[in-house]
Amino acid sequence: MERLLVKGTIKLADVAKAAGVSQGTASNVFSRPDVVREEVREHVLKTARQLGYAGPSLTGRLLRAGKVNAIGVAAVEPLAYFFDDPWARALLAAVAQVCDASGTGLALVSAKDRQKLDWNIKSALVDGFILLCVEGGEKLVQLTRERQLPFIALALNDDDPSVASIGVNNVAGAATAATHLAELGHRRFAVLATEFSYDHVGPVGLGEIERAVYSTSRDRATGYWQALETFGIRRQDVPIYETDNHKTSVETGLEYLFSAPEPPTALLAMSDHIALLAMNWLQARGLSVPRDVSIIGFDGVPEGDMVEPGLTTMAQPFDQIAQRAVRAVLDDAMPIEREMIDVTLIVRGSTAAPKL
Repeated sequence: MERLLVKGTIKLADVAKAAGVSQGTASNVFSRPDVVREEVREHVLKTARQLGYAGPSLTGRLLRAGKVNAIGVAAVEPLAYFFDDPWARALLAAVAQVCDASGTGLALVSAKDRQKLDWNIKSALVDGFILLCVEGGEKLVQLTRERQLPFIALALNDDDPSVASIGVNNVAGAATAATHLAELGHRRFAVLATEFSYDHVGPVGLGEIERAVYSTSRDRATGYWQALETFGIRRQDVPIYETDNHKTSVETGLEYLFSAPEPPTALLAMSDHIALLAMNWLQARGLSVPRDVSIIGFDGVPEGDMVEPGLTTMAQPFDQIAQRAVRAVLDDAMPIEREMIDVTLIVRGSTAAPKL
C-alpha cells in the first residue's frame, strides 16, 4: 500500500478508512483485540504498520478516562533538591512508600526558573499535586490552582486559610526543644535559623522576625522564646543568625556566634540539616558535642541517627504526613482548614548538661 499520509499525522480514523472497517472495529483492534476476528485484526494491524500508525496515544487515553493514577510532588527548586535536602528526601521517601502500597505513580515536578516551572506544572500528567512549600510556596499554589487539579501544601510558609495544607506544630515543637536544653541546665543559647525573608542571611533582630515572610521560621523562633522566658531568659539575650540552610551560611553564622565573649553552650537549629552542618563545624574546631556545646535539630531525618553522637531532634511523623497527603489528593479529601500535626522529641547524644 502506498503511504499517502505523512507519518506523524495518522489518526485511527485514517487506519479504519484504509482498512475498510469501521472506526469502532479499528479501535477494538488496539484496545480490545480479543473481540475482533483474527483475520480482521491482522488486516487492520498490517494497514496500520504500512501507514506508520503506532497505536492510540496512551496520554490521550488516560486523559479521556479522567484519571492517570499518578501524583506530582512539586517544589520551587532544581530536581536535585529532592535528593540533596534531607527533609525533602525523607518526605519524598515516605510519599513513595504510600504510593507503592496503592500502585500509584509518582512524578517529580521542579524547576528554579519560573517559566520552566510554569510549563512543568501545566504539562505534568498527574491527578493532583503535593506541594513542598518550604520556599516559593505562593508561586506553587498559584500555578497549581491554574491546573484546576486537587493539591495539598506541606510546610506552607504563610497563613492563607484558602489553601488546603498539612503542617507541623512549629511553635509547640520549638518550645519543647528549648525546654529540653534549659532543663539540662543551659542558659547561654543561640539559634541557627532557616530563612525569615527573601535572600537574606545574617543576624536578625526581634522586629525582623516578627515581620518575617516565612511563618515556619517565625513560629519556631516564637516557640523558642516562649519556652526560654519561663526560665528567665529574655528573647533579646538569645542571638539568632538567619541562614539559607546551606553550608556556607551556616558556617558563617557559627563563626559569628562563637566569636562572642561568652559563646553559647546550647544551639537551637531550625532544621536537622543545619544541625548536622553545625556538628561538623564544631568538631572540626576541637569543640566536643555535647560536652562543650549541645545542639538540637528539627525534622527527624534519618541522617540524624547515623552520626556520632546521634542528633537530638524534634521529629516530624513523615509516614503520617505522607499518608494523609496522598489520600487527600487521590480521594479529594482535603482538610477544611490547615491541619496541624505534632512533632516528637527524640533525645540522642548531641545534648547533655553543660560542663561546669
